[in-house]
Amino acid sequence: MEKLPSLQGQLIQRTRLQVWFLRVCSTILIWTCLVQLVAVGEMWHPRLLTGFPGFIKILSLQICDMVTIARLLNLTLVVPELDKTSFWADPSNFEDIFDVRHFIDSLRDEVRIVKRLPKKFGPGYGYQPLEMPPVSWSNEKYYLQQILPLFDKHKVVHFNRTDSRLANNGIPLEHQRLRCRVNFQALKFTYEIEALGNKLIRIIQQKGPYLSLHLRYEMDMLAFSGCTHGCTEQEAEELKRLRYAFPWWREKEIISEEKRSSGLCPLTPEETTLILQALGFDKETQIYIAAGEIYGGERRLAALRAAFPRIMKKEMLLGPEDLQQFQNHSSQMAALDFIVSVASNVFVPTYDGSMARVVEGHRRYLGYKKTFQLDRRRLVELLDLHHNGTLSWDEFSVAVRLAHERRMGQPVSRMAIPDQPKEDNFYANPQECLCEGTSCGDLSAPNVATKAQ
Repeated sequence: MEKLPSLQGQLIQRTRLQVWFLRVCSTILIWTCLVQLVAVGEMWHPRLLTGFPGFIKILSLQICDMVTIARLLNLTLVVPELDKTSFWADPSNFEDIFDVRHFIDSLRDEVRIVKRLPKKFGPGYGYQPLEMPPVSWSNEKYYLQQILPLFDKHKVVHFNRTDSRLANNGIPLEHQRLRCRVNFQALKFTYEIEALGNKLIRIIQQKGPYLSLHLRYEMDMLAFSGCTHGCTEQEAEELKRLRYAFPWWREKEIISEEKRSSGLCPLTPEETTLILQALGFDKETQIYIAAGEIYGGERRLAALRAAFPRIMKKEMLLGPEDLQQFQNHSSQMAALDFIVSVASNVFVPTYDGSMARVVEGHRRYLGYKKTFQLDRRRLVELLDLHHNGTLSWDEFSVAVRLAHERRMGQPVSRMAIPDQPKEDNFYANPQECLCEGTSCGDLSAPNVATKAQ
């Protein structure tokens, strides 16, 4: 009789273990069924979005937009395939530039992403993707009303143009912040690119603070824009032939000087030299040129080198063995320039293209690091007045500095211009990601300007 309580205790403990075991098994079974149902549902109701032909300077912005669109429309996203037929002829794949596993895993709670289009949704199984370019600068209403219904018929849609396909403003806060999450967290360069980029930064910083100059004066930029100021007649003709050789670059006859006067051309190396001097940078300034091969070579860099002897490029700082794996991979080389530019003490872009915008946005995100947004229209006017003798050097220098007092990366609201899509770029000033909580105060509603402004 004395052993009865002990026996009862053993029976109770065993019963509890059995109940616990049954609960665990039931939970596992329920979750297994749910996972299977989700998987079957995705197999029977596939809706996949593919696209993103692009170059590193615009690729990251395209991806941020397409992830946001996929989330809005509840689509499965296919990891992008890069365009290998462009001017740059870069054989790089997405996984050569970005950490694919990190990209997929970090967005798992937002959107389903697959590495490649499943074979069962390919042409061999009767599926023919719809190829189309969505309308530029479109809002959520366009994608919900015009794009989403297409998936009921085609299942797979391939966006063959993905640059600037989502509006800068008028997008709900949660989706603006998703764009930031992709940009600042999900898109991570491969270990090899990160390691070499950080090595470059260490080499430069050992010699002191530095300015990163995004000197956008490569052949592709000049051919695409039709800007030939400072070029010889032979060079201007060469650039024109190149522009017409690529169907997506063709345009009506471009008058270079008119574009330059409107501030639509990149500054030349010679113009850049004068602007940097006017802004107060001297020959002791350490300048990293974040760019590819400058059109015209050393001849066009002569004035810049004379004024700033401490000029350097990645090819000067790294050995051939370091860059060997990146040779002929312009996207990966541009990624190195991006890393160095974000880390620089001062960033000066000579053209407000996609590379300049995304660097500016990252620098704002990291604490409003000094970034000059050059007013090229005003600068061209001042440069011409200085060259014709109307403005002395001192007058020119003072005017340049005054024009940029509030254009050095300080906190500011994006400017929204009605009916003009090329307003302040979201990625250059992601103000929704620079505040906390559900309300951004004054930053939540962009300034609105009239066309006259």
